[in-house]
Formats: sequence, structure tokens, C-alpha cells
Amino acid sequence: MPYRLDPAGDAWYDGRSWAVRTLESLTLEEKVSQLMMPFLLGDFAPEGSSAARRARTFVETHQVGGIIVSVGSPTEVAAKLNWLQRLSDLPLLVGADLEAGAGFRFDGVVHAPTNIWLGGATRFPALMAVGASGDPGMAYEMGRVTALEARAIGVHVPFAPVLDVNNNPENPVINVRSFGEDPQRVSALGAAFVRGMQDHGAIATAKHFPGHGDTEVDSHIALPVIRVSRERMDSVELLPFRRAVEVGLGAVMTAHITVPEITGARTPATLAPAVLTELLRDEMGFGGLVVTDAMDMAAVDRLFRRGEAAVRALEAGADVILMPPDVGAARRGIVDAVESGRMTEERIDRSVLRILRAKEKLGLDRARTVDISRVRRVVGVQAHTAVARRVANRSVTVLKDERELLPLAGTPTASVYSVTYRRPTDLRAGRAFNTSLRQTYRRLRTAYVEPGTTRAEYDQVLARARQMNLTVVSLHVGVRTASGSVALPEATLEFVRDLARLGRPSIVVAFGNPYLLSEFPDVGTYLTAWSGVPVAERAAVDAILGRIDVTGRAPTRIGTFQIGDGLQIPARTGAAIN
Repeated sequence: MPYRLDPAGDAWYDGRSWAVRTLESLTLEEKVSQLMMPFLLGDFAPEGSSAARRARTFVETHQVGGIIVSVGSPTEVAAKLNWLQRLSDLPLLVGADLEAGAGFRFDGVVHAPTNIWLGGATRFPALMAVGASGDPGMAYEMGRVTALEARAIGVHVPFAPVLDVNNNPENPVINVRSFGEDPQRVSALGAAFVRGMQDHGAIATAKHFPGHGDTEVDSHIALPVIRVSRERMDSVELLPFRRAVEVGLGAVMTAHITVPEITGARTPATLAPAVLTELLRDEMGFGGLVVTDAMDMAAVDRLFRRGEAAVRALEAGADVILMPPDVGAARRGIVDAVESGRMTEERIDRSVLRILRAKEKLGLDRARTVDISRVRRVVGVQAHTAVARRVANRSVTVLKDERELLPLAGTPTASVYSVTYRRPTDLRAGRAFNTSLRQTYRRLRTAYVEPGTTRAEYDQVLARARQMNLTVVSLHVGVRTASGSVALPEATLEFVRDLARLGRPSIVVAFGNPYLLSEFPDVGTYLTAWSGVPVAERAAVDAILGRIDVTGRAPTRIGTFQIGDGLQIPARTGAAIN
């Protein structure tokens, strides 16, 4: 069932609607509770455990209007959400960060002692992979699959797509989460994603308004300042959001950034009426839900008392207070603001009615739980994983191949060395890549390095590389680290540079941050698969071995390469796969 905003606005709802009747029955405290969307893990929470008590407190004591859920297996998350829905007096509006499909949060469960993957939802490559494909149809399909799997699990608001234009390669927080650097392309792909999601029953959420792409600061850590003119914002940052609003976007998530050109001060956009009310609501005509970014992020949480921050977000024009670090303090702050006359109850009513209308349009007033038996028939099924595989295959982008190594001949007896850089906790990084390589190269040798690997240990890896026919270096560098950095350690950079100078055949594959190429321009063969998910790792191997056509084009400038660059390499005759 499509999720569409009603163009007639308030007139569509009369006194007989569930949303209006429910609003009229609520006390001020109950109305304020509807604005709250705290964070819960999707883990198993046995009755009597601290996790279960925390969840019960949110629903029974604070009577929250919604939950943002993160990390867990699909059936466990569905069961937990059903339990919470039954506990709640009113249906809960459930959100989740599903930027790269439902598997972005509900996949990748690994049993650590055995390193066995326990399965999960469909995981797509990052959105920049869709940008590399350049295909709005791929964006639509990604939105469609994400919506179907989310709704089957019990999630109504997948917080996607990211519509930030990533025009700053130093950006530590957006990076490959964006469709790319070209505002027109981001607009087209974003609008297609929104339609795919909302045509299939979920509420798309464009983020992070008014645009988080041109920053070198991570808003989880500090407050980024975007110093650009309003004219530049109209032509770049705001363009994708305007297009999404035009196609019926259901929700917007704010950015914890400050834009002095609009706000005239160092006020985060989340707390700025000039951004959320004057620009988004009045000028752009947006009538859907405005969701704050996480209120426990340092860019906001360090600036104001917790109750005060929630009040200011509502004064700015927000509807949903996402992840308040103290739900009780946020509720008390808003109730006190109304009772003191600082804020009217009518202002609270407007936001609560939007939330209740969203629940009604989703059908939650009639059926708030999901059929657990249906999860396995919808989530992670072959038809959906095939879509993710097509996106991955279409996205692989080769920027350099100076010695024309690609595609490799695939001689089974060749001595090939696979060196994987990963975080110690990233147990799956390189797993699918090396498994796929070993199917061709029976003598494959592997090595894993990480941020703490020493220069002496890299020298040992380099010595082995000298003896090999080919060395492939896989770089699993995520969007950001705890410090906000997307850089590699100096020892790793020196290893890659030394390998390039060896004169032996080598390939560097970026599974994540594609801008790393600027750190080692002497690398002869460089390709990016945009993220280190299994479908992307397999696609990279298939591209290297000539099993698929390499058709990806850079959706952003990378080093000296421009938007649209990318070697087009046909599959080897007889090697193609479906």
C-alpha cells in the first residue's frame, strides 16, 4: 500500500478519524509522550532482564509514541516489537536506520566463538554504489526491497535515504552514505528511492536537512559549521530535498549543523526555526513529519540542558524527538514549557496530530503487530538478495589499471596474496572476498592487518608479497571511527606505497571510503566497491576476474579523477555469470 501525504492537508481529516479522536482523548503529558522516540537494541531481552525493564519503562511509564530500534536478527526484532506494541496503550511508530537496506541493522549477526554467520535481512552496498550505477531504477528497487523487509519486521520509518550531497572528500560522517557529489544526480536517485519505499508501505525519511555534505566535522563529536551562501545551498544542498518533497516525501530528519547564512548564529539546524519552519515548512511546503537527528549527539547535547534542547527543537518546528538522552527530562522540559506559557498546547497538538495521522495512514490503528511466520517469507529472500547483487555488480568502479591487469586470467596455480585491512571487531571483512578468490586461486594466501599493526609486521607482509604473482590489498575503511577519522594509519599508507613501488603486480580495492586513492597516487590498479558488505566483496572478485562487465562510474571526484570517470571493462568471453 503506498504511503502518501494527503494534498488537501487538514481538510482530509474530520472529527471521525482515529487520529483526531485519539488526540482529543489525550492529556498534555500523554501528548508530549507521543513526541518521544528513544533508542532500543533489537537484542533478546528475557523477562526480568535489565533490557526488558528498560523497554517496559519507555512504554509503560513514559508512554512513548515510538521507538528507534537497532541491531538484531529479523525474527528477534519482530518478536520484541510485537511485545512492545502489545504493552503500549497506543500503537508505536517504529523507526530504524536502514540506509543500506534492512540488513543495515538486521544482518551480520556472527557467533564469535565459531565465526558462523547466522543470517539476516538483505544488505545493500552503500548509497554511493547506487550513484556509481547512475540508475534511478536501481534506487527505486532498493527503496522497494527495504520497505517490504522493514514492514515485515515491524519497522514503519526506515530512516533513509541520505540526501546529503557529498561535495567534501574530507567529510567524516557522510562519505559513501551519499549518492554522490552531483546535486542533480542525487536528486534523481533520491526521488526514485523515496518513491520505491513509499509505494510499498513505509515512510521515507530524507536526511540530513538542510544538508550535511560539505563538512569536515562529525556532528556526533562536535558542531559542524557550513559556511556557504544561500544561493549555493539552493543549487546544491537543498535541491535533493526539494525534489523529494515534490514526489510526496513522508519525513525529514534534521542535521546537527549550523548554517550561519540561514540562522545568523551558531544554532544547530535542529533547533533553528529559520531552518525547520521558515525554510522547510513555509518555503518548501513540506507537510510531513520532522524528526530530529539523535538528540544524544554531542553537537546538541553539549550545548543545552536536555529538557531545554527538546523544547528548542519543538520551537524550531520538529515533531519527533529522536533518542533523547533522558526521556524523563525531555518530557518534563516540554510540559513545563507549556504550563509556563512559553509554548502553547496547540503547538504540541500540531506535532502529535502529524504523528497520529502517520500511524493511521500506516494502518497501525487497525493492526499494530506483524506475523512472525511471514518474516522468513519476505526478509532476506533470494528475490531481494538478487536485487542487492545487481546493485553491487553495476557499481564496481575501476579508476586505474595502468598495467592492464584487468580482467585477470584466473590461472588456478598462480600464487595470489590477499591482504585485508579491517577493524579487529569487523569479523566479516574480507570473508566473502577471500572465499570467492579461493574458488579460482587454490594457493591463495591471506593476511589480516588492522589499526594496531606495526611497521615491522608490515615489512613481513611486504616480504611475502615479493614472492607472489599478485597481491590484492582490500581496505575496509568505514565512514568514520570513534575519533571521526576516515584515514588509514601511517604504517598502512606506507605499506601500500611500498607495495606499489615493488614493481610486482598488485591491486588495491576500496571497500568503503573511496577517497583513499589520494593517499597513494602511485598505485597502478585501483577499484572501489563502495562498502564491505558480502555482495560488494563478491562483485569485486567477479569484476577482477572478468565475470561481469565493469560499468561503474565515479559519482564524486576522487583524487585527480572527475565525476563520471571509470574504465569500462567488458567481461571475459565465457567467464560471465548471471
